[in-house]
Amino acid sequence: MGIVNTTPDSFSDGGKYISANKAIDFAYDLLDKGANIIDIGGESSRPGAEPISSEEEIKRISPLLIELGKNTDTTISIDTYKSSTANYALDNGAHLINDISGMTHDKKMVNIVSMHKAPIVIMHMKGTPKTMQQNPTYDNIINEICDFLAKQANIAINAGVSNEKIIIDPGIGFGKTLNDNYKIIAKLKQISKLGFPVLVGPSRKSFIGETLDEPIDRRLEGSIVSAALCYKNGAKILRVHDVEETKKSLLIVEKIIENS
Repeated sequence: MGIVNTTPDSFSDGGKYISANKAIDFAYDLLDKGANIIDIGGESSRPGAEPISSEEEIKRISPLLIELGKNTDTTISIDTYKSSTANYALDNGAHLINDISGMTHDKKMVNIVSMHKAPIVIMHMKGTPKTMQQNPTYDNIINEICDFLAKQANIAINAGVSNEKIIIDPGIGFGKTLNDNYKIIAKLKQISKLGFPVLVGPSRKSFIGETLDEPIDRRLEGSIVSAALCYKNGAKILRVHDVEETKKSLLIVEKIIENS
């Protein structure tokens, strides 16, 4: 899953692709480098980010959504927690909704996804992007993540979303301490036992930067290693900034797993 942020304030590439033409060119570049899914985001979810309206979010995502929907057969994901944005996107070519709130922010989200018979990524996040990194604490982080994801998946199923359309995400970097993120990667097999495909997004996150003492644009090695271990531990979808480098690395991981 390649990331295209059409936002002025995302943590990794804020403002870089706010121009529709630049976002479109970048998305095609990610596809050329091997992305299977393009995840379009119109609102930043970096720590401390301010929310925006659905109208503004739709305005930001629509040029790229319509371009890819008309001219490619790639799977298009929309990173939103607003049901109105999701409804617009699914009406205009999107295939998948990636909800960082795990359907807790907007109670109508589950009905929109069910109505469109669309897949949904249910992510765990403690708090909101604005508050999530304000001293997050857990008694047992893996158990709490699993309990939340199982509960929200059950809500989706009861609303008519089929099992095979549910994807879960433990929310690396979303209301987690540095060591929490490492624990999630190490214990990912436990989360996989919930029975749904697992999506992870460790790419360029702050836990890598803090560990390596590197800025956002110098976290490639840490991102690749994190992605490789997530894959080895059961992740089925990897949400990444560096598509080509990650795909090449995973070819080696696959060969090692095949011979283990």
